[in-house]
Amino acid sequence: MNDLTKLTLSEARDGLAEKDFSATELAQAHLDAIEAGNSNLNVYVLPTPDHTLAQAKVADQRIAKGEAGRLEGLPLGIKDLFCTRGVRTTACSKILDDFKPTYESSVTQNLWNAGAVMLGKLNNDEFAMGSSNESSTFGPAVNPWRRTGSDDKLVPGGSSGGSAAAVAADLCLAATATDTGGSIRQPAALTGTVGVKPTYGRCSRFGIVAFASSLDQAGPITKTVRDGALMLKVMAGHDPKDSTSVHADVPDYEAGLGAGVKGLRVGVPKEYRIEGISEEVAKLWERGVAWLKDAGASIHDISLPHTKYALPAYYIIAPAEASSNLARYDGVRYGLRVPGKNLIDTYEETRSAGFGDEVKRRVLIGTYVLSAGYYDAYYLKAQKVRRLIKCDFDAAWETVDVVLTPTTPAPAFAIGEKSGDPLQMYLEDIFTVTVNMAGLPGISVPAGLSSEGTPLGLQLIGKPFDEATLLRAGQAIEDAAGRFLVPKRWWV
Repeated sequence: MNDLTKLTLSEARDGLAEKDFSATELAQAHLDAIEAGNSNLNVYVLPTPDHTLAQAKVADQRIAKGEAGRLEGLPLGIKDLFCTRGVRTTACSKILDDFKPTYESSVTQNLWNAGAVMLGKLNNDEFAMGSSNESSTFGPAVNPWRRTGSDDKLVPGGSSGGSAAAVAADLCLAATATDTGGSIRQPAALTGTVGVKPTYGRCSRFGIVAFASSLDQAGPITKTVRDGALMLKVMAGHDPKDSTSVHADVPDYEAGLGAGVKGLRVGVPKEYRIEGISEEVAKLWERGVAWLKDAGASIHDISLPHTKYALPAYYIIAPAEASSNLARYDGVRYGLRVPGKNLIDTYEETRSAGFGDEVKRRVLIGTYVLSAGYYDAYYLKAQKVRRLIKCDFDAAWETVDVVLTPTTPAPAFAIGEKSGDPLQMYLEDIFTVTVNMAGLPGISVPAGLSSEGTPLGLQLIGKPFDEATLLRAGQAIEDAAGRFLVPKRWWV
């Protein structure tokens, strides 16, 4: 039955509908795969086998009655940033300890309402702060891909590294993820999976542990573009519990995939040709341009002049919001508590013991840029830059429909290779942060292999709430490039 884990989400859906196998068999195949491989990959921080099989049993009953939902019986992994009622949720931080929410995040509730099955909680960078999944209190998740001829353990990207690695290793059919500065798209690119970051406001943020509230957005990591369309349709929608959730119809993204890209205007921004981009990434970008052109799209050179300011502005705004959001972890109401001599001492001891180095670094940066003497010089200026970045894209949309760029400047690196250099790590987000700063949708699609034999991705950026066009363009790249599967299952 383990071949069931190799199915895509849409193939598994069709197989269940045809009664080729049951939801319980599908769930058990994935649980067996998790048991065999998780100790080597460290992608699940909490498998939930009893919960999984109970949900699968209900799914089988609903399928038998002809009452199947869109995702009925399909087993998914859930990033440990999404609150799950009665199931430990930690954001992969020591400070949340054994926290079990009494409520469900709106995105996961949408998935359960559609009949999906939860396999467990997936590893991520602590509070989603990182680009390699090395800051998790549970240790790093491991990329199932390896460099040719090497046994070095590679990072799966971050912060949604566990989600991307689990999908690539067939330890779930698809996974939820979040993206604050590239945390869906970058790990997708490094693991040969598809990552969709929707428009800000498309998916509810209710019940997702906050990092930077004006940037965070939930989305799926999947094996194919079609699967991404299937997941996003269910995850998205207006939610009265989230004031930033937008009242907008959610199209049937899967139904629109076959429309092709004939007549689509694709922008290629000159500012993304940065110093330090690897030659093979630059060549892959040119190949992506050719693929879209061959599929009937027209190619246009565009300028996004404020791109070079995006990364420094992001690393002012995101830590500032994190500093504010993480103030709630005080050791009083929930999570870790380290007793002190008095209340202030308890706060200090708890936060010192509970937060990891990267979280402390960003909280300190954020508190600094929000302080009285520096607010105008840093935070206010960064917000003005953010506005200019959005205006760049607004101008571009007058001449193009989507923008094509690389997703990452280089392929996956080894665990420990960059963790001692925060600036090198922050540069991993250089192609992705503009999307969050402007609140736009983006997708990363696997497009080739590096000279090391590891995946590389191409990124498409779309107009606000036009994920349908983005997914169509992503499908054209996937059709041209094909899928990229891990060549050897060394972890079992």
